Amino acid sequence: MAGTKFAYVRNFELPDPLLPDTYLVCRLDGHSFHRFSDEHGFAKPNDERALKLMDYAAKSAMIEFKDIVLAFGESDEFSFLFRKSTNLYNRRQAKILTTLTSYFTSCYVLGWPQYFPDTPLRYPPSFDGRIVVYPTERAIRDYFSWRQADTHINNLYNTVFWALIQKGGQTTTEAHATLRGTVSATKHEMLFSRFGINYNEISDRFKKGSVIVREVVEPSNEHEQPEPPIPSARSGTEQECDESPERRATIDPPASIQIPSQLTDDGDKTPPPGLPHRMRTDAKKKKVKLETTIEVLHCDIISDEFWLTRLHLLDK
Repeated sequence: MAGTKFAYVRNFELPDPLLPDTYLVCRLDGHSFHRFSDEHGFAKPNDERALKLMDYAAKSAMIEFKDIVLAFGESDEFSFLFRKSTNLYNRRQAKILTTLTSYFTSCYVLGWPQYFPDTPLRYPPSFDGRIVVYPTERAIRDYFSWRQADTHINNLYNTVFWALIQKGGQTTTEAHATLRGTVSATKHEMLFSRFGINYNEISDRFKKGSVIVREVVEPSNEHEQPEPPIPSARSGTEQECDESPERRATIDPPASIQIPSQLTDDGDKTPPPGLPHRMRTDAKKKKVKLETTIEVLHCDIISDEFWLTRLHLLDK
């Protein structure tokens, strides 16, 4: 199209870059999933097959998009956290949003036969999405705390609601009226006294949602051979101190870790002295990347413990 008289139409395309040096959260929601779940006979209040299918689609998206470090899902929604430094598609909002949404939806359809082998897909599922930028770590933590708190509130209500219908014989209108104005303690008591259900014994998958996290795999040294010491004119004490692992490198996942280097007078980095020329050349190019794995958890992400043991999630 370039060079033709029609090329002027590209002037109507507006750039939509997202603010740099901010966290990106993309939240996908099922479109008209009340109807979709009824049409496909989802179990109430929770269908574990459907939740596992959502986890499958979300995990597949994280495998495809390496800059997603965390995802949280409940019911028919999933939120994805991109690392702060991501430059995916030059941070173009429409490109990121449409590609992630369509890929997630495709994986949902692809995985359907695995989780619903006896239920044919009657019509295509669809998801809408949005991207929100957050400037601080505190805002990110509060966002995911908000989503998990919402998971608990919705699940408690739905658990009592469907117990009133399925075991109490009420209509949907009557069940809503029964629960109107009740607090959490009242719902717990109603479940236990009327239906013998201890809410605390319900699966964490339903109460806490799905946390899909990119974990750093600790390197194993059991098969590694110790390297010979590098000759140096410095004293043994000085060499031992300067060459300690703490001083050589710090783990900053998922960025690469480069081997020790020294600065020349003009500021160029060179490998330590004493290496053969070829090894010195190779050392300049060698980079060690930390291995990661994607895990599906059902745990608390509101308290500090989850975040303090995974500092890489909010690192640049």
